Amino acid sequence: MLVVGLTGGIATGKSTVSTLLENRGIPIIDADVLARDVVRPGTPALARIVATFGRDMLLPDGTLDRAKLGARVFADDAERRKLNAIVHPAVRWAMARAVARCWLRGERVCVLDVPLLIESGIYRWVGKVVVVYCSAEIQLQRLMKRDGSTRDAAQARLSAQLPIADKLAFADNVLDNSGGPQDLDSQVDAFVRRLQRDAGWSWRVSWLFPPWGLLAALWTLLWRQIKFRQRALRRRRERGQ
Repeated sequence: MLVVGLTGGIATGKSTVSTLLENRGIPIIDADVLARDVVRPGTPALARIVATFGRDMLLPDGTLDRAKLGARVFADDAERRKLNAIVHPAVRWAMARAVARCWLRGERVCVLDVPLLIESGIYRWVGKVVVVYCSAEIQLQRLMKRDGSTRDAAQARLSAQLPIADKLAFADNVLDNSGGPQDLDSQVDAFVRRLQRDAGWSWRVSWLFPPWGLLAALWTLLWRQIKFRQRALRRRRERGQ
């Protein structure tokens, strides 16, 4: 099964691409949805958050007060690291279980929709990285229009993220969302055709050759590490020039 990592920047259209892929029958594993699921009442992650930050982080119904917790960790790097150390591992395990369920269903492709795919290092563990891109100016204008924010406020939000241009260095495929909806729709169509062509066997075939499935997965991950190292060396040489 081919596991694809989908990412982008704020207001580049990643969520739109995710919806278009889902409408074409591609299973989507949404990291933002899982991040909410892993802190529901009764979960180990929520219990650890309460133990770390106090019971006043809960609403009267026992659910997490996201606004209050967000306000506490937003301006404090140490507090944010504590929260990330609780939530990120839980989300990764949830993603791994979701991928396993796709495999058990016999899917040939699944897509991990992860905003921080590059920053978190998860990109190293997928078969392909897809970046939804638009120019920095278009991104800025879309963010201002979407949130009704000033140019300075929108720029501050963008500056807090890894620039979308930097993410392109990690991409196996780029979907350029600088144009209109029809152009993006055509690109997604072509991308889905590539995915179906590049996808490996499902377990319904590969179970006949168990070592092949394992070796193919290990080879894919090893080759990706080699490619990323080569790209990093190339970028360092370019900066040296």
